[in-house]
Amino acid sequence: MLITGTSSDSHTWNLIFLQLMLEEMGHTVANLGPTPPDELVVAEALAHRPTLIVVSSVNGHGFNDGLRLIKAIRAEDALADTTVVIGGKLSTDGLRNVGYTRQLKAAGYDAVFENGELGPFRALVSRLPHRAVS
Repeated sequence: MLITGTSSDSHTWNLIFLQLMLEEMGHTVANLGPTPPDELVVAEALAHRPTLIVVSSVNGHGFNDGLRLIKAIRAEDALADTTVVIGGKLSTDGLRNVGYTRQLKAAGYDAVFENGELGPFRALVSRLPHRAVS
């Protein structure tokens, strides 16, 4: 599985938490860390061919950064069937925004998780096959 922050998000605790949780669930994880350029995320996804790509945002710019990133990921035919999810703080207004979720899913995310929705995230992960990242 591949975990990444967004290009403008310098937070790391969320990425470490997700990595540890996924490893505890039995998955091998590559963690790209904070502020990776979109091109790096795509290149690493092509190199590793993960079962799941997790995009995490804490700074509130998840919607804008995530929308741009999913377009770059889905532009690659080899990543068309890769499960890609985004979660965390998607906007700076502090409101739950169904419109953001709808737009992110329409752009190509398989799921969108608001802050603290670990139960649904774990359920999605538990349905995915275990495969080591090479």
